[in-house]
Amino acid sequence: MSFFPGSPRLVKGGLVLLDPETGAVQRVIALQYNPESLTRTLQVQTVGGEGDRQEALRLKGPPVETLKVEVEIDAADQMEAATSDSTVAQVGIHPQLAVLETIVYPPSSRIQLNDALASAGTLEIVPLEAPLTVFVWSQSRVMPVRITEFSITEEAFDPALNPIRAKVSLGMRVLSVSDLPQAHKGASLFLVYQQEKERLAGLSPAGTLGALGLTRIP
Repeated sequence: MSFFPGSPRLVKGGLVLLDPETGAVQRVIALQYNPESLTRTLQVQTVGGEGDRQEALRLKGPPVETLKVEVEIDAADQMEAATSDSTVAQVGIHPQLAVLETIVYPPSSRIQLNDALASAGTLEIVPLEAPLTVFVWSQSRVMPVRITEFSITEEAFDPALNPIRAKVSLGMRVLSVSDLPQAHKGASLFLVYQQEKERLAGLSPAGTLGALGLTRIP
């Protein structure tokens, strides 16, 4: 794929995997193409239940925000390049799919270790804490997330049945301070994310009652 000289640099969305204890970057996954749309849903967290007039305006925490995005992966660019990518030629886009899929798998080495511990009579085996997944969609949206939904549609294959074009549908839940311990790296990332929302809200021009056809609130 060629670009015009002097064209603006395209910032890509993607995922970053962090060590949950140290915050060290373990892996960066840049999306091949930026999706055309991002669906966001915010579920408000109120204190009172239906009909509880005393608590109607109280919020018990940040809303539960969920994200839905469709990611396209295509080997065409690499296959058509003058110097063909040998990995793509051999296995198609298996690696790009696998790096996304393994986010939701515990490492096989840990599975084997747990089996060995169980065989040795260990009474309690603590589940492994996965890397902290961070969804990045511009500098203003850096969100700690948990992947909740994952589906892959493979649309084309090479002669060896390696996938060469696919769509990946990702559903994610933003992890807030209500989900994580106060000292957790994800909690601090969420606070920065919320503070950026508040900063951007301050840039929006304030409306007037006149625009709503009112001179005062009755």
